[in-house]
Parts: sequence; C-alpha cells; structure tokens
Amino acid sequence: MQVNDLIFKELLKRGYSLEGRTRVWNIADSKLWYLTPEQAQAYLDLDNSTEYKKAMFDTEINMLKKFMDDVSNRVLNNNTLNIIDIGCGDGKKAIPVIDNLNEKAKIRYCPIDISSYMVSKAIEKIKKLNKGEVVQFKWNISDFDNLENVSSLLRDSEFRQNLFLFLGSTISNFELHEVMYEIKEAMDSNEDYLLMGLALTNTKVEDLIKSYNSNLVDNFLSKILTNIGFKKEDIELSVRYKNSRIEILYNIKKDTFLTFYGQILNFIKGDQILVAISYRYNEKEIKKAMKIYFKDIKFYYNPEKTWTLVLCKK
Repeated sequence: MQVNDLIFKELLKRGYSLEGRTRVWNIADSKLWYLTPEQAQAYLDLDNSTEYKKAMFDTEINMLKKFMDDVSNRVLNNNTLNIIDIGCGDGKKAIPVIDNLNEKAKIRYCPIDISSYMVSKAIEKIKKLNKGEVVQFKWNISDFDNLENVSSLLRDSEFRQNLFLFLGSTISNFELHEVMYEIKEAMDSNEDYLLMGLALTNTKVEDLIKSYNSNLVDNFLSKILTNIGFKKEDIELSVRYKNSRIEILYNIKKDTFLTFYGQILNFIKGDQILVAISYRYNEKEIKKAMKIYFKDIKFYYNPEKTWTLVLCKK
C-alpha cells in the first residue's frame, strides 16, 4: 500500500465536521507522521533543533542523569536487563539510561518504533556505544498492540527482567489510558518496570502555542498533506489550544481537488485539516491516571515542575 493511500483512506473514513461554518477534517494520527524516510528525517531535524532540545530533550536528559542511580537501585533485581525503548526515535533518549545501567548489569537494548527509519537510526546509534547487545528482530517495527509479543520474546532464562522506556513526552501524542493499558499488559508483575518522561502543563498556553508554531514543525507535518498532492504554498500552519490539548492544523488557502481511485475529495478555501494533537497533563491528572494501572509509582521532578519522570511497577 502506498503512502498516499493510507492518508486518503483516513480522510475518506473520517470525513469532516463543522465548527461554525468551517469544515474541519481530522486525520490527527501519529501513524501518518513517519510514513516515509523524508517524514521521519524531518521529525529528527525538529527533535535535534536547538530550540526543541532546550525545551524538551535537555530537560529530560539532565533529569535522567540526576535520578538514574535511584532508578537503577529500585529496578535491578538481577544482573541482566532488557531495555525496551518504546517510540525510540534515533535512540538518543536512551543513552543516559544505558550509560548508567551498563555499569551495573548486563543489558540488552531493543528499540521499538512504528518507523523503520527510526529503528535503523537507533540501532546504529546505540551499537556505536558498544554497551550491551542491541536486538534486531521483526517486532522492532511495531506499535503498542505488539508490546506483549516483544516483552515475552525478550524474556528468557538469562534475561528475565524488562525495563520499558517511554521517554520524550511521547505519551502526549496518544490517549493516555489506552497506551497505559497496553504497556501494563506487556509487563510481568514481579519483574518489570516502566520509566516514562513527560512534560507537565505548567507552561503558559501562549508559550506552548508559540513553541509549536515554527518552521521546523511546519516542515515536518506539512509532508502529510504534500504527500497526497497539496502544494506547500496552498496550505498554512495553524496552532491552537483546545480541549486541554495542543491542536495543529493546516488552513486550506485555495480550492483543491484530489483524486483517489476515481473518488474526488473537494477541499475548499477556508477548510482546516487537523494533523496532530498533543495532550497536556498536569501533576494531579497524571498521578490519578497512573494509580489506575500501577501499584508501585515513584515521581521525579525538575525544579520548575515542568517535567516528570515516572517509574512504575505493575
């Protein structure tokens, strides 16, 4: 199936809703973000940008370096450990974890991502560290539905324990309860842990909107629409905060007709296409949610309480 087939099918399946007189097409699904190597690389360009690193990556990395000794003391039950990196990206988020645990146990790293491009980048990056084994198998390119297969296949007589990493506020791209249920089901109640990192909603709404309204975000997400025939000059990025979440849309600047296997989709000037959602959780919300799924929970915060690491056991 071609890339544009998947995007067209989502448009056809979901259609549009009316907000006043504005037609809003909703294809906000992160599975559409990384369909091509160009899309995946555009995300990595964003992820590695100075602005993004300062706001997201550096905060979490500093916290991991500060708290990993305590995390490892809580987690390690054996002298071996599988590290399952969910939404691995290019693998850089896992490096402080690997650096710390490699000094205390024999480790095996397994990157998981829906993008084969991301998985290959993570494998390449972590192999260069020469710290433990890097696992390559068919489940590397996967989503949450296959986590139980991954964890059971990795758990063997030597490597009985799994540490699931879910870093970089990746949870913000998903419905929290659905994902937490899938991760919990993949965990062994006696051995396994989850270490999750996410941004909290202490940031002003205006600053949040500004952080998403950038050329790098535009370069990344506009590819969803240019992949199906929109011209870049005929769409315009728009960011809003609604329903306790950031919504990223494209305003259609010109009437556009797109054809898919004989079916014509008619977009009119003024239409909006919702391409991405980022949920924002406050401290109270995330604590309440985690208690539903896990019995042993430890929260770590940065001084500003804009970010938390959550260590959980089933």
